[in-house]
Amino acid sequence: MIDGTAWSMCAAPSRAHQDLSAELLFQLKKWLKGKPCKVYDAPFDVLLPSNPEEADDEVDTVVQPDLAVFCDRSKLTPAGARGAPDLVVEIISPWTLKKDLNDKFRLYERVGVREYWVVDPSGSLQSYSLADSGRYGNPVILEGSGKLESVVLQGFTLDVAALFAELET
Repeated sequence: MIDGTAWSMCAAPSRAHQDLSAELLFQLKKWLKGKPCKVYDAPFDVLLPSNPEEADDEVDTVVQPDLAVFCDRSKLTPAGARGAPDLVVEIISPWTLKKDLNDKFRLYERVGVREYWVVDPSGSLQSYSLADSGRYGNPVILEGSGKLESVVLQGFTLDVAALFAELET
């Protein structure tokens, strides 16, 4: 749900989507072990209240990112999380492309998600970082190779070629 509007969900994610999600989850979990941040994969409700006093049952924006990293554990609740994740990863598909690159992009920017990765199973990754202005700057775009250094997770580097190397066609 975004701003009170329920979004219809599409078919189950593709095998490539699931492979990428699992690999990213594995790499992030391994790297975060013993660190204060935690990573969660969908389905995992993230409530994005319009103000801190808003009751959970009144929140009109609830998302389930493919992966969400929280470094402020006070945002974690028994049911999921309340407040903006520090890092969100969305793996696009033909039916979520517009939502991920437009609607969710604007939402994540508005609520203060510090880093937003958009992964395309065809072999590319876009990374957006929140600038001091509160807006996402120009993306880092990696097509099939290169290393992405996380802005939020200082020291975490993602080898893009290795990420996509295991995908079966």
